[in-house]
Amino acid sequence: MGITSIGIGSGLDVETIVTKTVALEKQPLVQLQAKADTIQTKISTFSQVKSLLSTLSDAAAKLTRDSAWNGMAVSSSNSAAVTATVSGIASASSFGVSVQQLARAQSNASTAVAKDSVIGAGTMTIQLGTWDSTANPPTFGVGSSKPINVSVSATDTITNIAAKINEGDAGVTATVLRDASGERLLLRSKTTGEESGFRVQVAEDPAAPGLSKLAFDPQNSPGVGLAANTIQYAQNTQAKINGISVTSKDNTFTEAIPGLTLTVSQVTTTDVEMGVKADTATMKKNIQDFVDAYNAVNDLLGSSTKYDSESKTKGVLQGDSTAVGLQNSLRAAIGAAVGGTSALQTLSDIGLEVQRGGKLTVDNTKLDNALKTPDTLKQLFASDPASGGTGTGAAVRMKSFTSGLLSLDGLMNNKSDALDLEVKRNTSDQEKVNNRAAVLEKRMRAQYTALDTQMGSLSALNSYITQQVAQWNK
Repeated sequence: MGITSIGIGSGLDVETIVTKTVALEKQPLVQLQAKADTIQTKISTFSQVKSLLSTLSDAAAKLTRDSAWNGMAVSSSNSAAVTATVSGIASASSFGVSVQQLARAQSNASTAVAKDSVIGAGTMTIQLGTWDSTANPPTFGVGSSKPINVSVSATDTITNIAAKINEGDAGVTATVLRDASGERLLLRSKTTGEESGFRVQVAEDPAAPGLSKLAFDPQNSPGVGLAANTIQYAQNTQAKINGISVTSKDNTFTEAIPGLTLTVSQVTTTDVEMGVKADTATMKKNIQDFVDAYNAVNDLLGSSTKYDSESKTKGVLQGDSTAVGLQNSLRAAIGAAVGGTSALQTLSDIGLEVQRGGKLTVDNTKLDNALKTPDTLKQLFASDPASGGTGTGAAVRMKSFTSGLLSLDGLMNNKSDALDLEVKRNTSDQEKVNNRAAVLEKRMRAQYTALDTQMGSLSALNSYITQQVAQWNK
């Protein structure tokens, strides 16, 4: 505030008078600002309730789906050798798996040559197919892919040739190996399985011979080029399921057992026992998630609407009809019976007990016993008249209830809109108080300024009269 001379004429402490009067005029702001804080706390609390209801809705929705109850778990007596995952609709079963050989790629190596030396010129033709290594000599069955020609010049080293093979994308990977003997060309098929075998035929340039060192065609030229060294032919995985032979080009079987993908990792000497049964562990987790989600909403509503007699404090939502009504409706929904012909009627039948205050607790012994009959348990949670069910399951009811609350015109959005209106009204009321105070201050300052002027005039008149009287007395 700047320096002012108001009050000099009257001799009054005008600044104090104005300040205190305006402060009294603004006194309603204290209550309005406290109410504004309360409204914001309510908005925050209802936002938390809405978020928790969304989590509860998702947990309930999961229990209404067939996938929550049709899941299967697979066990293996030797998971280092054979494992399985559920990849479709699987049935409870058990079977034995033995593994005779694992899939592998074809692999060949050339004889060592001097580092960075040239090999010879010509054309290498790489063809994918299947080798019958049991024949003498081995025979080659041409595959469906087209052969790839690799042109080699007289100045190409093994490194250059490997690069050209890789650029040709012939289904074969070329690598240069350097050791104490020099350089070797390593060829390996990119995939495993019998059909990933390959042969390499060479047409040499007579002017620069020697490229045959890199040929591999034991059917027509046994012991020549790569065929002169150790040969690893491509092969399929060979296994038996309950004694029935099965093969795969890799180490997985995706169609041998409907709904399962088997993966083999080791050759076995005895059967690996596999078991497929209902995945009750996941079912139990889904139920626990549902319980936790419900309890989170119930706990927040409970703490927000209660009165603490010891500390004499009340929850931010105490007396709020929306919160109290929601709390009662939530507890009614969780405790309702399924109806219809279901053998299980309420959550308490499987050990989910509603305690004082609305909280759910889990009796694991009763729940584990109920999990022995997943179909009956599914009815308790997922029975839906719209899908032919004879009653309304607990999860179906809760999903419908929470979806209604969270819908665009549902209770939660309506409450949010109502609180927003309260904020606007409160802000408007505060503005009105401030405006009245500003008008009062302006009026008072004008009045006291006028008083100063009047008092100044009277003081001047008094001085004049006093002077005239004194003059007259002389």
